[in-house]
Amino acid sequence: MKVSVLLLLLCVAVLAVGARADTPDDTDMVVRKVQEYVKQATDVVKSVFTTVQESEAAQQARKWLSDNADVVKQQLARLKEQLSELWKLTPGV
Repeated sequence: MKVSVLLLLLCVAVLAVGARADTPDDTDMVVRKVQEYVKQATDVVKSVFTTVQESEAAQQARKWLSDNADVVKQQLARLKEQLSELWKLTPGV
């Protein structure tokens, strides 16, 4: 579930519970309900993030990045060498 949908559901729940709150005791109930809804929304978001982190696609992406980091470092080192050679060849201005 998208975070925006969870936020919308939370707002609707707060409005619905708040509409029924006529006394201070009801206000406390509203606060408790909102806290419960926020906890549930937080749990859902954490669950989704954990699922994404543990997904096969995420694992493959991390592996690809770690495998190719060395290649990028090697290419940058070679580029540095080429630039330093070019710098040496240029006459002093």
